[in-house]
Order: sequence, then C-alpha cells, then structure tokens
Amino acid sequence: MADAPEVTIERVVEWHDTDAAGHQHHSAVLRWVEAAEAELLRALGLDWLFGRTPRVRHEVDYRARLRFGETVRTRLWVASIGRTSLRYAFEVHGPEGLAARGQVVIAHAEPDSERATPWPQDVRAALGPS
Repeated sequence: MADAPEVTIERVVEWHDTDAAGHQHHSAVLRWVEAAEAELLRALGLDWLFGRTPRVRHEVDYRARLRFGETVRTRLWVASIGRTSLRYAFEVHGPEGLAARGQVVIAHAEPDSERATPWPQDVRAALGPS
C-alpha cells in the first residue's frame, strides 16, 4: 500500500535469540517483528488493540544468519488491510544485509467474540494509507 504506516526498530541479537547452530533461532525474527508492531501501534495511539489481534498466519524467508551481539534492523509496514484482517510485511537486516523477509496476517477480534470482527473505522483510518 502506498503511504502505509511503517516503523523500523533496532535490536541486538541476544544469547537467548540464538540456537545450537550459533545463529538466530527462527522464532527470534517473529519476536523482533512483534516488537516493531508494538512500536508502530504505540506511535499511532492504537496500543489498546493488544489482546484483540490474534495472529492467523505468518511466513518467513530466511536469507542470512544473524549471530550473537550483532545489531539487526526490523522494518515493518502495513501491506494491506481488509474488513477483519490485516497483513504486515517485514524485512530484517543484519550487518551483511537482508537476513529475513516475510509477512504476518492478524485478525481483529473483540475480546468476547469467537470469530473475527470488522476493524473499527478509526483503526482503519490510522492503519490505511495516509
């Protein structure tokens, strides 16, 4: 989406982010993506959405290894927004360049609902193109 909200954060690969092979554990990338999402939602005044946005799908293409102590930059942006779901796209860069890219699909679900519910209009306005 053109002019979609986005954020970039930096993190250091911590020891607990690595696995027995000595590089990032596959789940570390998703934690960095969720940290970027938190920054984005806070910046937009939408942090009240936490607890209302279950993940329904994620896909990651791993391109390079990231090792303990390296600095990584995670860029996250809103790729599309539908009636009840939203697709984030992301890239994770390390010292050698692109290390991972992918997407995460979330749904909007009110706390007492057993299924996805439509995005409130103010959320659509904030997450859609400006």
